[in-house]
Amino acid sequence: MTARRRIYVSAGEPSGDAHAAAVVTALRRRLDLDVEAFGGPGLAAAGATVLDRMEQYSVMGFVEALWKLPAHLRLLRRADAAFRAGRYDLALLVDYPGYHLRAAAAAAAAGVPVLYYVAPQMWAWGADRVRRLASVRRLAVILPFEEAFFRERGVAATFVGHPLRDRPTLLDRAEARRRLGLDPDRPVLALFPGSREQEVKRLWPPFRDAARMVLCRRGEVQIVVAGTAQGQYPGLDAMRLHTGESVAVFAAADAALCKAGTTTLEAAIADVPMVIAYSLHPVSFAIATRLLRVPHIGLVSLIAGGRVAPEFLQGAATPAALTEAVLPLLDRDSAAARRQREGLAVVRERLGPPGAAERVAGIAAELVG
Repeated sequence: MTARRRIYVSAGEPSGDAHAAAVVTALRRRLDLDVEAFGGPGLAAAGATVLDRMEQYSVMGFVEALWKLPAHLRLLRRADAAFRAGRYDLALLVDYPGYHLRAAAAAAAAGVPVLYYVAPQMWAWGADRVRRLASVRRLAVILPFEEAFFRERGVAATFVGHPLRDRPTLLDRAEARRRLGLDPDRPVLALFPGSREQEVKRLWPPFRDAARMVLCRRGEVQIVVAGTAQGQYPGLDAMRLHTGESVAVFAAADAALCKAGTTTLEAAIADVPMVIAYSLHPVSFAIATRLLRVPHIGLVSLIAGGRVAPEFLQGAATPAALTEAVLPLLDRDSAAARRQREGLAVVRERLGPPGAAERVAGIAAELVG
């Protein structure tokens, strides 16, 4: 009789928790196993015993991360002790590289194989950092250009497709607008200022003010903000705040202002033309500009291999600049909207077929024997 396997799953923020939960669900269909985790509600719902909750750890930016360092060191000591005690047959680490690269080293030193899902964006920050993945037995990557990048540098990487491909089918536009209480015949501009407190604090003011400028130019436009229940959005005025799943907002939108990151891929899948912006703490930005090794901040442009959507970083993300860039995109037949949709079609094709979680579960099953 095959012994019951025990794995440790670690996910430090909401997106990672969702990706990890999907893998655990798929893996439990293959194997009889116990799952212990650092994570959140997704992993708990998937049947994992969550030893440490992620909500108190998640941060973004170099400076902001310093405040959470002591808590992460305590978490790492607990995980390291469990690895050395022989408690686990596999460590599945999802995204969150600031912590997980250290956790991977601890697991490997204790003889625990490491499967890392959602690769650190070392292609953006410098190829010399790849050596930090030496402790990783297998690397499951979700962007199409990553497999070759890591394999060329000695890491056993496999492109598994993007987990966004497994999201439920989008609502049609009429149904989405009905659910959001919008007029089905008037154009819709969606705002996606992010989910983390730091992102919202920095991006909400320029996004809000750009939306106001759009309304001054085109009063028939409806504004929907994809927010969170915990977020603060002062000055909403006539804008509609939606704090549920963002799928309805993407389905309803003609164009969007998006924070850089995975949100741009969600917009691509929904075929929504966008303007991309991001803003960091000034010190974090100064560090980032010295390290960044890519020509674009938008994942859609990196995947397409050329500029797909307008991008505005830091002080360039002014309300006036965002307004001028997004106004043409509200007209579906404009040259700007048509050009961007051609690029978004390329992105969708390159993101791969559905089934990322199943493919990662297959790798995990190989590693635990």
